[in-house]
Amino acid sequence: MSWPKRVASGVLVLTLVGCSDNSPTAGVPSETPQTHAPVAPVRTVRPTLAPAQAKPGASSNTNLMPVLDHGPRDKKQIALTFDADLTALMRRRLQSGKVKSYYNKALIDELRTLHVPATLFLTGMWMEQYPQVTKELAADPLFELGTHTYDHRGFTKNCYTLGTVPKDQMLADVRRAIVELDKLDPQATRWFRFPGGCYDATALHELAPAGVTAVGLDVPGADGFAKAAQPIVKQVLDHVQNGSIVVLHMHGGDNAPYTAQAVGPIVKELRARGYQLVTVTQLVSRR
Repeated sequence: MSWPKRVASGVLVLTLVGCSDNSPTAGVPSETPQTHAPVAPVRTVRPTLAPAQAKPGASSNTNLMPVLDHGPRDKKQIALTFDADLTALMRRRLQSGKVKSYYNKALIDELRTLHVPATLFLTGMWMEQYPQVTKELAADPLFELGTHTYDHRGFTKNCYTLGTVPKDQMLADVRRAIVELDKLDPQATRWFRFPGGCYDATALHELAPAGVTAVGLDVPGADGFAKAAQPIVKQVLDHVQNGSIVVLHMHGGDNAPYTAQAVGPIVKELRARGYQLVTVTQLVSRR
């Protein structure tokens, strides 16, 4: 889906030291004012990638899950990220044969051919459907894996048509996906993404004990239900800047059918502009 960030009033959005966010996020409607403060993301277990460190004296609210919307604006780096959605409805489409697969192998093949590092956010249900694929992705040094909830329900009311996770089930839902990922990926990160980009202060409070950092975006790729590749390419290239986190999708099928075709032109143009493509962990690394 092509989703803007939906943030309810009163949420503290935490960004890295050195980030500049004095103007509205490019390509993303801002619904409410946001307060920004530096924070160190939760440590990932990948030994070769150092996590970012918060500036001494920086404040953060330990009662809320931290949120990362972009990396440092002084480094010419961009993180391409891909969500693998799977809902109960999508699974029924698979079982009925209406959709052949919700694994866009052509996209992953293109990323591998172009040697593009990427961070992949997988729902627990998607991992259950494709456990061997998840293991293969985990073993590929190009990729790092994070979680995307269990079944892609929203964490606020009226999050598109995703339904809503009840407040008392939010933590269990996220932990269920974490457990599934840890079974399949011994190097799993503690990066997490909200379905639809929908969250509020309640969700951030409920999920704080999960020990994950929410990864948002400053560039929505608009590949969800796109009718062609070119609008996706234009959307990304028109809005990226230093430190951008781009959101695209890797489940393909009827929900994101043109992502694989769009990735090649996006990658080639970004590299022509001098950008280095990195994982989220590399984006926030101080090295």
